[in-house]
Amino acid sequence: MKFLFVWLLMASWLFGAVNLNTASKGELMQVKGIGEVKAQAILDYCAIKPFKSINELGNIKGFGEKTLEMLKGKFVVEEILETKTE
Repeated sequence: MKFLFVWLLMASWLFGAVNLNTASKGELMQVKGIGEVKAQAILDYCAIKPFKSINELGNIKGFGEKTLEMLKGKFVVEEILETKTE
C-alpha cells in the first residue's frame, strides 16, 4: 500500500501539474516551495470554497506575487463534479 502511494505521488510529479481541488496534503508538499503549513492552508481554503483559478492562491496568507510566479505551471484547477443521485 505504501509503495502504491509513493508511486502515485511520483507519477503526478512526472506527468503534470497538481490539481488544487483534488490534491492530498502529500501531493501538495511534493511541489517545491510548498511545505506542510502552506499545503494545509490550501486544503483549508479548498474545503470552504473550491478553487476556480490558480490566482486564488493569492487569497491565502503566505502566497504573495513572488510565490505565485514561482508556482506557475505547477498547479492546475479542475472543477469537482458532483454526481446527483435520485
